[in-house]
Amino acid sequence: MIKTYNFDEIIDRSGSGDLKHEALLPRWGRNDLLPLWVADMDFATPDFVVDALKDRLSHPIFGYTIEPTEYRPAIIDWIRAHHDWEVKPGWLSFIPGIVRGIGFVVNVFTELDEKVIIQPPVYHPFRLTPEANHRKVVFNPLRLREDGYYDMDFDNLAEVCDDKCRVLVLSNPHNPAGLCWSEETLRRLADFCYEHNIIVISDEIHSDMALFGNRHIPFASVSERAAQISITFAAPTKTFNMAGIVSSFAIVPNEELRNRFYGWLKANELDEPTLFAPIATIAAYRKGEEWRKQMLAYVEENVRFVEDFCREHIPGIRPLRPQASFLVWLDCHGLGLKHKELLNLFIDKAHLALNDGRMFGPGGEGFMRLNVGTPRSILRQALEQLAEAVNEL
Repeated sequence: MIKTYNFDEIIDRSGSGDLKHEALLPRWGRNDLLPLWVADMDFATPDFVVDALKDRLSHPIFGYTIEPTEYRPAIIDWIRAHHDWEVKPGWLSFIPGIVRGIGFVVNVFTELDEKVIIQPPVYHPFRLTPEANHRKVVFNPLRLREDGYYDMDFDNLAEVCDDKCRVLVLSNPHNPAGLCWSEETLRRLADFCYEHNIIVISDEIHSDMALFGNRHIPFASVSERAAQISITFAAPTKTFNMAGIVSSFAIVPNEELRNRFYGWLKANELDEPTLFAPIATIAAYRKGEEWRKQMLAYVEENVRFVEDFCREHIPGIRPLRPQASFLVWLDCHGLGLKHKELLNLFIDKAHLALNDGRMFGPGGEGFMRLNVGTPRSILRQALEQLAEAVNEL
């Protein structure tokens, strides 16, 4: 009998130390905001993950452990089944977080005078991490289409790229716009980067959350050229709502890149997972398909709810339907507000905490990022507060 999961359940997160609520006061200067910002969900972490952790907790010694034999097969089987990509066991390594992984690659493969390319508007650590490591970040902005979606600008990429560019960080699927890049686009990017000796870090943490019939395509799978220049990062954390359990992994098909990168990880003992990371990963990938399907169906209905509500009550806001993830990119230009006024509307008038579009770089002004991975009653409350604030403009 198939279990039915309840995503309408409201779970009180107070006392759990969650970033979503506890960071309101230091970040916004007030704690009376409804938080729909940081990219984790308000749904209970699946019972099969919790049960696997409880089972291990029943043993009273938490000493040094080896990597479980089922760890790599669970990842490989999941990727094969969901993304039609055959990953070899030796290509894999645990990494202690994807943003940290970006920092590792920057330090291993670039010198202080070399550059990292990003494609804004995009997840802000893509810029912040290289900059904090004293590398110059080069912008290759995405091109906004009339339908609200984006294309890569290859003409601009050719203009901004020089012989100091060593790494390009790809958001695949794209955050914040929720795009599943086409095979043609990924292959074209691979050809360009291969010809310019550029390593592509492909952040694929939202890869298991394709929506509305869309499909995620792993960058490394589109061609041999892509495979030879790629370092792919992924994790079960977004899909199964367990970001606090750092369980990320890297996939590097190219032996030379792999030896250099994984050798550095090993030298610094950064390739050794914490006790609970493999346990959670195995449980998610071996038992999680039904939960994932039900969760994605609920998220799709939440996206439709946002679209319908905005169309009827806030026509000045145009939600971009995500092709993947639980994040909705809200185009607020129709409100006719300057960006500072837009923030005032959301924060001080509507009492909502969303991600400010400007933080994602050039092209993000006039946008807000909404997390719809929450019970629909909370989403309804947020949109009603926003509609009331807009009506008072």
